[in-house]
Amino acid sequence: MQAYGQSETSVAASGHYAVEAWNDSTGFFTSCGAPQNKEELTGLGFSANSGASYTDLGGLPNAGCNNNAFQGDPSVESWTTGGKTYFYVASLFNADSFAGFTADPRSHIAMDACVASGTGTSAALTCSQPINIASSSECVTEPGPPPFTFCSFLDKDFLSIDRARGLLYATFTEFGFTPDLSASTDIIELAVCDIGNGALGGTPAAPVCTNGGSGSASAPAAPYLVVAPTDPAGCENEGAYPAVDPANGDVYVAYEHNWATGIFGCFPGPNSPTQNVMNFIPASCLTLPTASCSGPAATNAVNITSLQAAFIPGYNRFPMNDFPRLAVSDAKGTVSMVWNDARFHIGGDILMQSMNLTTLGNTSAAPVVLNTDRGGWHFLPALRNTNQFGKLNVSWYSRSSANTAITDVTAALDVNARSTATPANILVTTVSSDWNAVSSDIIPNFGDYTDNYTINTATNTPGSRDFVAWSDGRLGIPQPFSSVAFT
Repeated sequence: MQAYGQSETSVAASGHYAVEAWNDSTGFFTSCGAPQNKEELTGLGFSANSGASYTDLGGLPNAGCNNNAFQGDPSVESWTTGGKTYFYVASLFNADSFAGFTADPRSHIAMDACVASGTGTSAALTCSQPINIASSSECVTEPGPPPFTFCSFLDKDFLSIDRARGLLYATFTEFGFTPDLSASTDIIELAVCDIGNGALGGTPAAPVCTNGGSGSASAPAAPYLVVAPTDPAGCENEGAYPAVDPANGDVYVAYEHNWATGIFGCFPGPNSPTQNVMNFIPASCLTLPTASCSGPAATNAVNITSLQAAFIPGYNRFPMNDFPRLAVSDAKGTVSMVWNDARFHIGGDILMQSMNLTTLGNTSAAPVVLNTDRGGWHFLPALRNTNQFGKLNVSWYSRSSANTAITDVTAALDVNARSTATPANILVTTVSSDWNAVSSDIIPNFGDYTDNYTINTATNTPGSRDFVAWSDGRLGIPQPFSSVAFT
């Protein structure tokens, strides 16, 4: 059976290798044991020619697919060490909907650790079996009959890597419940994996992670670190995203506060402003196997004008999100956050707010608009890391008119994190997509995030390469695309 839709892309690169991952609707119609692991809802492609072309590898390897399966929201990170290049592809990992009963009712975040090798036609990406990163920290068993156990749900994972210290971090939201089941909870959490640090015995090919992974449904383990507890008023926190300071190992985590509840209302308390919230977590806190602190050392929040109430033409997900994306620039002494915001016009702009490292004081009085086109729609920006000069590369979906579903991808390259001026923009896509004319079995049809990933060369020629990943409808169904910009 033909499935219609691959979306929600993530990309990472190192040297001449690159990996892109995506949600794959083929898994909706395929059972365990399918060729190329196509029963998995997380697919991936591999490039050995610096992103000029990719080979579709099918789904992430998972020999235990009769129990749990990868279920989308992919994030990819890369690391070259010891003469080898590794890719870490994380995703939601839960009971396979085709498997029926599972012995483990918990929700998980898991990854495959993959190693790239060879060149040309002999190039290959060899991936491990699933490695658990995090699991539900709340489970309740109802007496029945028959007894039934249900657990909290982990959502929207994303990775960031500390290459100097051999650590891999994952952020996500854990949706749970109060002990008396009277109210729901949503907690922003940080998990950590030893990929060569040595403290947990992990290696680049066989990471060891700690965040509830050693628990069980009857006795779930606590999170490694709670970045933000449930809001007392019940306003939803979602869309967590991490960035590591490569100089000293500090971690920054941002998320959107009052997403969805900004429309439907917070419970039990009153609505609060919708905000993107930045948190600073010093490296001294991030000890193994347990964190030595109970939360962030500093926090800053930026009020936003949310697009969450927008029905964007051709987009089949509601509500839209304003989730932040961020990167650390040691050269500029900043951590920068980008998001889509409707304060200046209803179709949204891509805004950037930079903050000073550790103190999180704003470096500008107001966020900076990154898009030069001030009409149409601008949404779902991507930002991961900096180029060799500490400058930012930001990309996003763009439309020239608010009355069309014809969509491109635009980017602003070499952005100075401390600048208050709108930078120049370039068009990334070579063909536009009319999303009103695209068939899709998957929601969201072109994803609820995009991605880009900057790698630097040893010399300044060409300097750095920015890999941009997005879902594209030019072929009539959502498909993953990638482009490389030189800065």
